[in-house]
Amino acid sequence: MVHRLVRLAVAFLCALGLLSIPAVAQRQAGPRIIAVGDLHGDFDAWMTIARAARLVDAQGRWTGGTATLVQLGDVADRGPDSLKIIRNLQQLQRESMTSGGRVVVVLGNHEAMNVFGDLRYTAPGEFAAFADARSRARRERVYIANRRQIEAEAHKVNGSMSPSAIREQWLAKTPLGWVEHRAAWAPAGNIGRWASDNPAVVKIGDTLFVHGGLSSQYAALGIDEINRRVSAAMARAEAAPTSVLSDPLGPLWYRGLVTRDPRVDGDAARALAGKPRLSLDDELAAVLAATGTKRVVVGHTPSLQGVISSNGGRLIRADTGNSRYYGGQLAYVEIVGDKVTAHNVARGGAPAQPGR
Repeated sequence: MVHRLVRLAVAFLCALGLLSIPAVAQRQAGPRIIAVGDLHGDFDAWMTIARAARLVDAQGRWTGGTATLVQLGDVADRGPDSLKIIRNLQQLQRESMTSGGRVVVVLGNHEAMNVFGDLRYTAPGEFAAFADARSRARRERVYIANRRQIEAEAHKVNGSMSPSAIREQWLAKTPLGWVEHRAAWAPAGNIGRWASDNPAVVKIGDTLFVHGGLSSQYAALGIDEINRRVSAAMARAEAAPTSVLSDPLGPLWYRGLVTRDPRVDGDAARALAGKPRLSLDDELAAVLAATGTKRVVVGHTPSLQGVISSNGGRLIRADTGNSRYYGGQLAYVEIVGDKVTAHNVARGGAPAQPGR
């Protein structure tokens, strides 16, 4: 009865022009979602994008209000400032909650590689970021503790190497900060735990976010089961080719929603050898149906000219080569309700031309 009287009073005041309610338009617009692709150790690129998207201030503090930021993984490797980006994202995850916002970091294949020790793409600056006044002593202790194994491995290659030559070779391959980097990225380390807690697949409203892509085989498992399997594999630092962390059909690596070019999608094609495969468009439809979404936003496969929307807007490619390693177009994706907009950003921070 009370609620009915309130509604009648509000309607009466609106009819007299004494009260307006703009909230209807706000509800129709929906929450603001910002998606940012692979960053690969370029902190300056990240800050430029985040400020352009009105998510942070000049000091890198959250100003996004109730917005949701989705960073699509591959923060690590190729550039020197992975640690700075990670620390800022962790800070924003805390700060955003105070204003009703949210920061989601999707797990990328390079974060998984760092956890299980595949450091082929780790830039020297990433190790240096962890170094401190005690790094030299820590490295020496690690060498002493593992000397026999290190010497045995070296003698498999060159049986005549002296202990001093082996030591010098190991030191040259083990820069200062390496020990601390490995401790932080281990499954029990502070960054390893953070990475393991980040989802491989996340659904927000009508949109699915995943780093690489989602094959129909994995989509059939359901989002919760995929994330459970990925989290368990991260906790065990699974490096085997059969692991979900390395599976070319899995969420960290799959490129089959982007292309069927054998030069790019060859690993997935080989994994499915002898098995029927849906066409790209049919697979995308199957993934959206299985997850109850209208579109999927992916990173992982660079599009250096900017964000690409394809398949009638059902697939959004957000990896634009943001890192200077690639030299692509800085960009982010904004989703408000059913409206999806790509924004290009100049490397100096000023808006560039609208994306496509």
